[in-house]
Amino acid sequence: MTERKSEWPEPGDLVIATVEIVTDYGAYAKLDEYGKRGLLHVSEISSSWIRNIRDFVREGQKVVLKVLRVDMEKGHIDLSLRRVTKREKIEKIKVWKQDRKAETLLRGVAEKLGLSVEEVYAKAGALIEEKYGLYEGFEKAVKEGPEALTKIGMPQNFAEAFAAVAEERIHVKMVKVKGMLEIRCIKPNGVKIIKNAFLNAGKAEKAKDVEVRFYVIAAPKYSVEVSAENYKRAEEILQRVAQNVVSNIVKAGGQGVFRREK
Repeated sequence: MTERKSEWPEPGDLVIATVEIVTDYGAYAKLDEYGKRGLLHVSEISSSWIRNIRDFVREGQKVVLKVLRVDMEKGHIDLSLRRVTKREKIEKIKVWKQDRKAETLLRGVAEKLGLSVEEVYAKAGALIEEKYGLYEGFEKAVKEGPEALTKIGMPQNFAEAFAAVAEERIHVKMVKVKGMLEIRCIKPNGVKIIKNAFLNAGKAEKAKDVEVRFYVIAAPKYSVEVSAENYKRAEEILQRVAQNVVSNIVKAGGQGVFRREK
């Protein structure tokens, strides 16, 4: 969980730390994820000349640091700020925030089941963490429901509790892509054929993490809009939906073309 006091970081690891003491020769920082203190020497704070250390770090500040050396016998951990790239900092903060949120979600599951957090983690959380990653497992439960958890061996009641808490507290960001269908069907029941083509194409892509919508622009032009968790998935579904609609219209004796909107 957040503080793994029996564990030590490895050289090269990125850690979230809270600056506790600033001195002329550097700063001492507590590693939030390990409950241990390390030294950030002044030479590892910045590649540029340092006039005042507090221009770079100050007491109470949260920083992303890189572990340089670990001496478990002496209890020493040497840290670096200047060796952390901007990309590494962004990614580490993102993961750290997700871990914190996962622990909050885990407490929600424990409350729902009337168990301790430790019991829930031992009986279900550890399994999710191993298979997906803890936060990613909660996201998967939002997108796919309890089945995403029961299929990896989680008991049904735990899976339902995890999915319920995830749906209450996680908002999965969606991206949107659009295209235009131009379809014609001059048969007597042409309107019904077009309507059914849309309905069948939408049903074929039924999923919790996908939304497909059709809008009339001005017959014979129709807009198709797909929302999904990422652009790759959204694009793939948009192409399948459009192909499905056009194929059904052509089979029924009509005509259809699809154009992707930018």
